[in-house]
Amino acid sequence: MGSPKGLDYADNRPLMTTPNPQPQPTLGRTIRRLVGWLFALFLIGVIGTGAWVFVNLERPFKGYDAAEQFVEIPSGAGSVSMGRRLAEAGVVRSAPAFRLAVWMRGSSRRLQAGEYRFDRAMTTSEVVDKIAGGDVYTRAITFREGLTNREMAALFESGGFGTAADFVAAARNARLINDLDPVAKDLEGYLFPDTYTLQRKTTAAQLIERMVSRFRKTLAPEMQAGASAQGFSVRELVTLASLVEKETGKPEERPIVAGVYANRLKMRMPLQCDPTVIYAMMLAGRYEGNIRREDLQMDSPYNTYRYPGLPPGPIAAPGEASLRAAAAPATVPYLYFVSRNDGSHVFATTLDEHNRNVVTYQLRRSPSRP
Repeated sequence: MGSPKGLDYADNRPLMTTPNPQPQPTLGRTIRRLVGWLFALFLIGVIGTGAWVFVNLERPFKGYDAAEQFVEIPSGAGSVSMGRRLAEAGVVRSAPAFRLAVWMRGSSRRLQAGEYRFDRAMTTSEVVDKIAGGDVYTRAITFREGLTNREMAALFESGGFGTAADFVAAARNARLINDLDPVAKDLEGYLFPDTYTLQRKTTAAQLIERMVSRFRKTLAPEMQAGASAQGFSVRELVTLASLVEKETGKPEERPIVAGVYANRLKMRMPLQCDPTVIYAMMLAGRYEGNIRREDLQMDSPYNTYRYPGLPPGPIAAPGEASLRAAAAPATVPYLYFVSRNDGSHVFATTLDEHNRNVVTYQLRRSPSRP
């Protein structure tokens, strides 16, 4: 008879069955773990990128040893070449960082050429803003009215812009004005006095061209018409204006002084203008700050005590107000004027009246009576 179901025939023990396997992870749990790892990697990437951006864009950087660094951005340069120049100069940490900052700030179309000066640690974003704003490095030089070319040259050199010799040489380029003044041998009187902003590499010749251009813009058509009405050439107009400029700094007196000289010219009287004697002495290397009586007899075409009429050319650079005064002198009866020693003048019609003014304001000067 057979063994009962489930018993071993050999020893009547229960048969051994295969144990049930452990439950395996489901597909959903696997996906969740994968997503978790990916999210963790994403966070690490975000944090790493943020750290890189902070270090490269928002953390100030100065990679040059000198107190200041200049970087020239040529015209037409793109952000790639700009970034390379800035990185090589130690202004930004890297060229890619610069390009990223340009992109983030939307400045690609606003970057401007020029020379830029850096003198402190700056963030990459600050560097981008500086170039996008066109904050190019310039220095200002001011030439006041009434300076001669040589005086301007000395100022040019003392300001560290270049040598006086270069300025004087450039100021001899009369070709810049020959269409207005065919007989000019230099640019005396035609270098317009003003404040000019110069880049570090601006040459004396470039500055001279700008000053002549400024003169041309100032010489308005009505000034030239006024000169023609008096029978003056442009050179004679500028010459008269230079005398007016040297004689008075008072705006209200300029047309009157011009009127006095116009009257003398009509009467063929010597102009007897002290500044022309000073200019003659300067040309001869004789001026030491004062005029003596014997200097008034100096043999020079610029000496208007000895030679009637206008001097051969301008003796200084007149400003716009003096040019306008020379073009439209005041209609006055005066033939003389003398300084009150306070910057103003007293005018006279007759020689006797003038002599009295000289005694009052020149020969009897005292602390209580200028």
